[in-house]
Amino acid sequence: MDGDVANKTDAEQFTSMIIVTLALGAVIGLLILVSGYASGFLSNKDAESDEEEDEKTAKTKKGKNNQSSKKQVKSQAPGKRGGKKKFTFDHPLLLTALKDHSEDILDFDFSINGKYLASCSEDRTVRLWSVKEFKEKQHKTMRGNVQYDHATRVKFTPDCKAYIASLAIANTLRVYKIGRKDDGSQGIIPVTDFEKKTENDIISVGVGTTANGSFVMSAYNNTIIHIWDTKGSLLDTIDTHQMSNNHAAVSPCGRFVGSCGFTPDVKIFEVVFGKGGDFQKVQRAMDLKGHKASVYHFAFNLDSSRVATVSKDGSWKFWDTNVEYGKNQDPYLLYTGTHSYTIHCLIALTADGSTAAIASGASVSVYNTHVGEEEEHFNEVHSAVICKIAFDPSGRYLVTAGDRHLRVFHNVVGYRANINEMENKLKKASSQAMRERLESQITQARGTLDEILGTASLEQ
Repeated sequence: MDGDVANKTDAEQFTSMIIVTLALGAVIGLLILVSGYASGFLSNKDAESDEEEDEKTAKTKKGKNNQSSKKQVKSQAPGKRGGKKKFTFDHPLLLTALKDHSEDILDFDFSINGKYLASCSEDRTVRLWSVKEFKEKQHKTMRGNVQYDHATRVKFTPDCKAYIASLAIANTLRVYKIGRKDDGSQGIIPVTDFEKKTENDIISVGVGTTANGSFVMSAYNNTIIHIWDTKGSLLDTIDTHQMSNNHAAVSPCGRFVGSCGFTPDVKIFEVVFGKGGDFQKVQRAMDLKGHKASVYHFAFNLDSSRVATVSKDGSWKFWDTNVEYGKNQDPYLLYTGTHSYTIHCLIALTADGSTAAIASGASVSVYNTHVGEEEEHFNEVHSAVICKIAFDPSGRYLVTAGDRHLRVFHNVVGYRANINEMENKLKKASSQAMRERLESQITQARGTLDEILGTASLEQ
């Protein structure tokens, strides 16, 4: 019996232990569940809090980005590029600014008769301006559109009834006629496109006409120059061997093509036509040698008897090219001047060769070629680098392009140079009629100069 009691007691103890173990296990499990729920609840709260914080941050960033985008759009609006203040320029000798283009101007050209100026821009237009309206407050233009492209260079034909433009994307030449459209209105009409011959970019365009024939010139940023007939057929190809072309131009007399590049010289070629108007050849006429570094740019006067050159070596030179090059006579160096510019330069020459202007960056220096001295200087003429500078055929105006505007200056240096030259001729005049004519011209020129300077002094 005692054994039965002992066995029962052991069984009861064993059962109690199992119950206690199960109870403890249940309690521990419950605690784990509660702890897990609390942890999950807290982590969910944190996650929700993080999501709310991320959402707030995203909204803040989006708001800032929208504000930034609005500011960028506003800063890129016409007249407020890059968020900069509106650029203004004024000078007592500034006659006017031509402002119809909405994007940067890349090139311009005067018609040989001096009546018109053509300008091309990144706004896909070519605009024709009347020179006689330069003195007016309002400037009317005739607009020619360049569809799906824009012109990088523009050049009037010698008859002033058309112009030739080089196209940026198509990288070829296109002829535009100035005349009446089919509806009878005056306008600008595309006529023909020249065949694309190279992938190299066009850097210069020119047109030449003589009594015997006419041609078109296109120069590229390698060493190639193409000579075309006026209908777009390739006549000849010139390799300048100057490593790379900086500039090329057709002389106003229509006989010569000049080029300058990496080498320290200017090469001048003659385009030869027969008496019947048939193209014959392109031959080397003369070289302008004397610079010690790359020649940046050059310019002819009206009859090609004078050439001005500007170089990386810090000098500009004035040449007499009225020589018998067929007999191997070399051009004469008339004057060497210096300039203080350290970056690429452009040079312009008046039709009579009395005045030269050098542009570099946004500044311009004007020189009297008779003495070689700088007589006028204009600083910060444009908000961008000057891409073109030229005198009108009469020599009264100097025009620059460097942003969306053309700026027209009075050429007072030219007036002074011409007065001095006429006074020297008056001293040597042999007849009364010649003296009277020179005196009248001097009086008229002085009156015009006094009027310009008088207006300038009032503006100051």
